[in-house]
Formats: sequence, structure tokens, C-alpha cells
Amino acid sequence: MALGQLHTLLYSVDQGVATVTLNRPEKMNAFTPQMRDELIAVLDHTDADDSVRAVIITGAGKAFCAGADLSSGGNTFDYASRNESAREETRVGDVYRDGGGLTTLRIYRSLKPVIGAINGAAVGIGVTMQLPMDIRLASTSARFGFVFARRGIVPEAASSWFLSRAVGMQTALEWCFSGRVFDAQEALERGLVRSLHAPDELLPAARALALEIAQNTAPVSIALTRQMLWRMAGADHPMLAHRVDSRAIQARGRSADTREGVSSFFEKRAPQFTDRVSQDMPEFFPWWQEPPFE
Repeated sequence: MALGQLHTLLYSVDQGVATVTLNRPEKMNAFTPQMRDELIAVLDHTDADDSVRAVIITGAGKAFCAGADLSSGGNTFDYASRNESAREETRVGDVYRDGGGLTTLRIYRSLKPVIGAINGAAVGIGVTMQLPMDIRLASTSARFGFVFARRGIVPEAASSWFLSRAVGMQTALEWCFSGRVFDAQEALERGLVRSLHAPDELLPAARALALEIAQNTAPVSIALTRQMLWRMAGADHPMLAHRVDSRAIQARGRSADTREGVSSFFEKRAPQFTDRVSQDMPEFFPWWQEPPFE
């Protein structure tokens, strides 16, 4: 899918920061299969584009994402009956893969930092898609809700893995059991978001954070760091991290980026890192083997 053909998203890049805007404001940015496919395509693009150093995801209008588009009525979540997609990768045998999960797993695999700028209502997939984002900032007007049990379904988008890691099991269960919508202050107090901002200050704050990353850090080091931290979140022993750390330090230690990082420090100037994610990742990357869908 060419980015020039986007229909549910807006996309722009400035000073190394890509901004992705969910763009169905008349529908409160409700999530559709087309939005899923376009988000995945955009993240494929940002990974491949060395000019992109960080990604911000936000919403157009008053909502971030009000959840799944419910225009199919009671069949909204019955993928088989509505023939949701003919794409082979969305179906394994007689199981239709959850579209939210396809999206969050793609965010999880991102080689660029992903910052959520949550500008308004975020319920259902609108909140679960945030969980694999690295840093989440929210407007004071944002609202959140894991409303699945109130719709007769269950948490999706791999949130049963992500949510308790973000906020702890007790909070995760309370939010999912009750299905209630809660405000931005509660999201901050329980660790779902990093900071709150007045509505007109949200995107500038997210952009300042993205620029701090884009202008001061080595892209290959950031790509490695992101995957090291996320994938070690599920490791059962620190030795697994030690093995990856050792390979990464050795590979990065002999890179031009490391020489530049040390030289710029002593010379008291901004670093000019030249290694590129598209072609200079170390030989051991990726070190994991993606588990199959069964």
C-alpha cells in the first residue's frame, strides 16, 4: 500500500519526526480493517525510512479513537459471518486473527520509538493500541476505557500481555472487569500515561520529546534498545538479557557511531551519527524467533 493512498490516516515527517494521525474525525476515529492495514503499512514505511527517527501517533478532532467501528451492528466482532477480510495473513485455518492484535504486534516490532499523543476519547482498541507504544502522553480531556466485557467480548490486541506489564495486574483486572470509562488523571496516577497536558500543549510536548530522541541519539542503538527492553519484558531469567547485551555492546562498541559518540562528548558538540537502521543493524539481529500463530 503506497502512503499516497492513505484514506484513514494523515502522515507527515518533519525534522526526523513522523506524525501519524488517525483521521476519521466524523466517526471519532473509529477503528476499521482499512485503518489497521494503513497503520501497518505506515510502520513498515517508518522502519524502512532512515530519515524517520521517531514516530508520534495521535488523533484528529476531539477523539483519539473511540474503539471499533460498530456500523456492522451485532456482527462487528463476528469476523466469519461478515467475511471481514480475504487477506490470507488475517486467517489461520478457521481462526480469524484479531485485527487489533495485528496492529499492536506491528507496533511492538517497530525499530523506531513510538510516542502516543492521546488527545481525547480512547476506548476499546483505542486504548489497547496504545499499550505497545513506548511513551504515552495524554490531554487533560482524554478518557480511557477497557469496555470489552460491557460489549460481551474480551480484551483484544494482545492487551492481556501488555496491560498488566504497564499498570500491574490489580489495576488491569479492575479496569477490564468493570469496563468503566475513567479520566486522564486516573490514567496518570496508575501509570497508563507518562504526563498530562492542556489540549493545545499535547502535540508540542510529544514533539519536544521526539526531537530529544531524534537529535541526540544513534538510530541503530535506539532500534536495538527498543527491542531489547520490550523482548526482555517476557524473559524468564536475566541471563537471556546478558547474552543479548553482550552481543549488542560488542557490535556497537566497534561501530563508527560509538567513536563519534565518544568524540562528540569530549569535543562538547552535537553528535553526527551515520549508521543507518536500514543497513547497519548488527549480524545477530534479529536474535529472536517469532513464535508461530497456532
